Amino acid sequence: MPDTRVVLYSRAGCHLCDEARRVVLAECDRAATGWREVDVDADPALQARYGEYVPVVEVDGTVQGFWQIDPSRVRAALAG
Repeated sequence: MPDTRVVLYSRAGCHLCDEARRVVLAECDRAATGWREVDVDADPALQARYGEYVPVVEVDGTVQGFWQIDPSRVRAALAG
């Protein structure tokens, strides 16, 4: 399995999270890298940290965007 470089913080029932998942999947497939999804509502600390900012995408521990995820920004972070 490829290294997990991307984390998608999301929550159930979030239409922006559904779109972010599509972006992350496409960009991680392109870069042949792994990703994981974390439900912020399953952890009170994450819920407090991200609140209404989900979805949030991190690449290598650095936030690359929230709400509407820009594929080109994720792609650039994965290339860098």
